[in-house]
Amino acid sequence: MVVIDPIRRDGDLIGFAKITRDMTEQHAAHLAALETERRFRLLVQGVTDYAIFMLDPEGRVANWNTGAARIKGYTEADIVGQHFSRFYTPEDLDARVPWTALETARREGRFEAEGWRLRKDGTRFWASVIIDAIHDETGTLIGFAKITRDLTERREAQLQLQQSQAQLFQSQKMEAVGQLTGGLAHDFNNLLTGISGSLELLKMRIAQGRMGDLERYIISAQGATARAAALTHRLLAFARRQTLVPKPTNVNKLIAGMEDLIQRTVGPAIKLETVFGIGVWPTLCDPNQLESAILNLCINARDAMPDGGQLTIETSNGWIDQPAGRQRDLQPGQYVVISVTDTGTGMAPDVLARVFDPFYTTKPLGQGTGLGLSMVYGFARQSDGQVRLYSELGQGTTARLYLPRHRGEAEREEEPARHEIMPQAEAGETVLIVDDEPTVRMLVTDVLEDLGYAAIEAADSASGLKVLQSDVHIDLLITDVGLPGGMNGRQMADAAREKRPRLKVLFITGYAENAAIGNGHLLPGMHVLAKPFAIERLAARIKDIIAGG
Repeated sequence: MVVIDPIRRDGDLIGFAKITRDMTEQHAAHLAALETERRFRLLVQGVTDYAIFMLDPEGRVANWNTGAARIKGYTEADIVGQHFSRFYTPEDLDARVPWTALETARREGRFEAEGWRLRKDGTRFWASVIIDAIHDETGTLIGFAKITRDLTERREAQLQLQQSQAQLFQSQKMEAVGQLTGGLAHDFNNLLTGISGSLELLKMRIAQGRMGDLERYIISAQGATARAAALTHRLLAFARRQTLVPKPTNVNKLIAGMEDLIQRTVGPAIKLETVFGIGVWPTLCDPNQLESAILNLCINARDAMPDGGQLTIETSNGWIDQPAGRQRDLQPGQYVVISVTDTGTGMAPDVLARVFDPFYTTKPLGQGTGLGLSMVYGFARQSDGQVRLYSELGQGTTARLYLPRHRGEAEREEEPARHEIMPQAEAGETVLIVDDEPTVRMLVTDVLEDLGYAAIEAADSASGLKVLQSDVHIDLLITDVGLPGGMNGRQMADAAREKRPRLKVLFITGYAENAAIGNGHLLPGMHVLAKPFAIERLAARIKDIIAGG
């Protein structure tokens, strides 16, 4: 760099002062900075998988890269100077999401989110978005750097994976149900024998005039009915496809409720023993998944004892410290431990190392999918727990399921209210019964008339809807879910409510509670009672519903 200044004396030029400074290094640094900036621009422009661009402080697009053009469909001429909110969906604009994003980035320095965005042609894509606030040397906000990535394909793959996992879980459950069918048929034949035999003897004793023996046969038939109902309800709850909802769960109570089902599954040659720990903590998990996991462990134990043996299910509290946690791949803390131990053949180390692999099975072709233990493992990990197997050839196997302690009370099931005297109807109360099973229809009608209700019967949905669309006064509709006549019970009730918007409805269903009633979504004034039901419970529900309870 050269500077030349004139030198004057009394106004006359007498010469020049010249200063020369070596700026070689500074000039080289400037050129290097320009080259770096040029290369950075080329780098940003060369990125095609990411939309990278700048926004001014108000959110207007200041520049545009090749990736942005490819992902969003706009050219630089189309978009520079436009507000970035045009990339958002109408629902996000109504919720003012773009302005919230800028305000978050301005306040916190960064905004990150995923959501639907719009291309120039109006199509949507699932985007990962990062907005960083940019400040100058004085700390003044000069704009935002925005990076967008199209994750549509990844999201679709994740959704497909979730659906596949759900289908695998359901197929594994149905495999377990298949394991039960032989034993269930045997047990139901026994229960039906008890019911039909009691009824035949009841008829004979009445004909003989021997009234003193009637109660024992009535109690026997009722007991067999109650055992059959408990078995079908648990089987339906286990088998149905449903949304999985973690709940605070009492494992002792859950396993106690499964004992009959487990004993029938493993068969009479295997002795089942349950050892419940005192004061076992609740755990937060999906109880239906936990039932499925325990049943699968029991099925595996049964298959390891072809000649019979002993199956022990034990519950306890456990404390896992850091060394034990590293060994079991668990976070240190307090856990509920469920142990399932058999006296079977045991496993060799190479088999034990692969038991949790999906589709791995040592059973003959056609006798198992190899999904059981992998599903147990998946359930345990999703519940922030773990499952471990300990086995020796000829010595049996112990499976331990670790589930984190939940600090809170387990959910309690409400006990149905008991009524020594069944509630009577008010004068003029009318109930419509729609059921395609004549026996059920007859029983419900007889109960209603005994209680003082006027009862109207219909055998299918078409007949029931005809009554409901007439001017007949109806206080309550009692209907089965599965009906002939062109529509099911829920559809009939919905159609009837177009004329009778305040119609009260009681669905009586052989399915597991709400499983068949519109995915369990009941409108106000709609209720469910699972078959079979006690007569006094039916009477109490009818009275409560009509009274608005």
